Amino acid sequence: MPQSESSINTLPQRKNIRAIFHDYSSGDYFITICTKEKEHFFGNIINGKMIFSEIGKYADEAMKSLYTHYNYIEVPLFVIMPNHVHAIIRIREKSDAPGCIPTIRTALGVVIGGYKQSVTRYARRNNIFFEWQSRFHDHIIRGPKDGRLISEYIINNVTNWASDCFNNEKSH
Repeated sequence: MPQSESSINTLPQRKNIRAIFHDYSSGDYFITICTKEKEHFFGNIINGKMIFSEIGKYADEAMKSLYTHYNYIEVPLFVIMPNHVHAIIRIREKSDAPGCIPTIRTALGVVIGGYKQSVTRYARRNNIFFEWQSRFHDHIIRGPKDGRLISEYIINNVTNWASDCFNNEKSH
């Protein structure tokens, strides 16, 4: 039976998980993007080293070159893991990048959406089954101490994989 217009309008709204006090158009962000069902699409960690699959190699290269598509960002640090990506994304102030920062959608959302779309298109063009989780997690980096702790986490992520919360193959 088709839904009536009134029942469609009463569907629950998706909760906005972004900070309402921040416009995400400048600043430093720690982001995590997961694959659907935390499936190991990007490769595996063997003997403490990340071994990329074909799509993992592309995800790595796409993150390295992300700034070429969005001239208002920098990606000073990132890691591609078997089933997720961690990155620090720096969005420059509008005064440092006039006229190029999106105004309708948040700059961070545009960048992450573009990255996810790029990896998905590569997978489809190369007949690789691949899916992202529908959203991403972000954390506004609030100062040098916060930035150092996050950087250390990213740098040590491969080494700490055995106990990582995203490792769905770890022994409990």
